[in-house]
Amino acid sequence: MATLTQTQTRTHSHHHHHDNTYLTSKNKNDAGVRITRLGLYSNLGMAVAKGVGGYAFNSQSMIADAWHSLTDLASDILTLATVSWSLKPPTAKFPTGFGKVESLGSLGVSSMLLFGGCFMCLNSCEVLYAHWFLDAHAAAEAALHAHGHSHGHGHGHGEVTPSLHAAWLAAGTVLLKEYLYQATMKVAKERKSSVLASNAIHHRIDSLTGIVTLFAILGANLMQNAAWLDPVGGLLISLMVIKGGWGNTVSALYELADKGIDDEIKSSVSRAAKKSLATLSEGSEVELREIQGVKSGQNYLVDLELAVPSAWTVEDVREVEENVREAVGGSVRGVRRVKVRFIPKTETTNLFDEFISGDVSPPPEEHDHDHEHEHEHEHSNGHGHGKKIQ
Repeated sequence: MATLTQTQTRTHSHHHHHDNTYLTSKNKNDAGVRITRLGLYSNLGMAVAKGVGGYAFNSQSMIADAWHSLTDLASDILTLATVSWSLKPPTAKFPTGFGKVESLGSLGVSSMLLFGGCFMCLNSCEVLYAHWFLDAHAAAEAALHAHGHSHGHGHGHGEVTPSLHAAWLAAGTVLLKEYLYQATMKVAKERKSSVLASNAIHHRIDSLTGIVTLFAILGANLMQNAAWLDPVGGLLISLMVIKGGWGNTVSALYELADKGIDDEIKSSVSRAAKKSLATLSEGSEVELREIQGVKSGQNYLVDLELAVPSAWTVEDVREVEENVREAVGGSVRGVRRVKVRFIPKTETTNLFDEFISGDVSPPPEEHDHDHEHEHEHEHSNGHGHGKKIQ
């Protein structure tokens, strides 16, 4: 249960980052693939139904929920669109591969989620302000302005109450999402798949936002003078959307800024590397000193530092490097490149020592002077005499 809770915490803030193996797989007979595709089609149907229903039935909270479904759907479509591109092999022009294409797309979707949530939040706040602070006539005008239309659901004192028909739509989406949660979690437990468990929990979160919508609509209709409950529901959902959008935006920006890989991946790489060294006859003499790396879309680009005896030859370290690279690449999902740096055991360095400090590189004038000097030297050699060109 602890694992699922951790997955839940990660999923909503990094929804577009989770591994979409089942969504992109071509094996349509697989139970995991079927339930994931069903989730995608359901998100599409519900985004349209909630959007049209929210507009037709005058419900702020349902429009906010529709936006939530739409951004989930956009995230899934983005994954389908970018996954094959992000897994392309590197080229001379893009030596680290195309993973950042996915990071850029993620930034686009998460920004849409964030700004959409802010827009819905402001809209709900405008209706609430109109209800609580303006007189009845002004309240009616502001509410109509915020909704952009009126369907005659006012109750004679300027309040725009959502139609009770919206409650049926909200209840339907809650039941469908709860079914998807149960069905996906069943397959996740059978497969022991954290990916499917992550998708299942996202369905449960959607189901909870649907319950907020349902209560807001029922409360606005069944309680006297409670039309304000619907924009309050919209406000709550928009805050959830903003929270998810903010988390996703920060993640995408971190990825584009080459933030280091997380501890979970580092420990997986460490286990795979040590297991590989244990299979080698001289592996006990090798010490894994440092693991660094960056995430590029679904790809991990990993750097390892291994300490070996000073007497070892290039052939000795080559065998270790090949074994470690193969083991890490084969065991840790998403690792697309493993660079290994070898140092003598007597030295105490780390991977950051490879960086050249700013004061070591020569200033531009000095560099230009050296280049000119080299050019003169080549010219004089090329003409077979020592005369310098001034």
